[in-house]
Amino acid sequence: MPTRQSTKKRMSQSEILDHFASVTGRTRAQVKDLFDELNNLALREIRSTGEFIIPGLGKFVKAERKPRQGRNPATGETIQIPAKTTLKFRLGKNVKRTALGDPYTDP
Repeated sequence: MPTRQSTKKRMSQSEILDHFASVTGRTRAQVKDLFDELNNLALREIRSTGEFIIPGLGKFVKAERKPRQGRNPATGETIQIPAKTTLKFRLGKNVKRTALGDPYTDP
């Protein structure tokens, strides 16, 4: 079933920084530095352990994709797609329930 597109636009990076600056009483520069450090920490942890957990939100996990066959959309020719390592984000249970609704209790 096709999903309905929301008419509300997503928040920009600037709007996110402004929001956290106003909520925490910090400057935009301090908030940006915090996000930059969170990004650096996440990258270090993913490289060393293969995952990074953001408490209350979810976790980034390295995943291995097997080689597979695909098709060149322009020619229809079958091509071999090589194996590769990718990164996935898995939402925490509470975030998923809150954002999508609980399938066991929602009508």
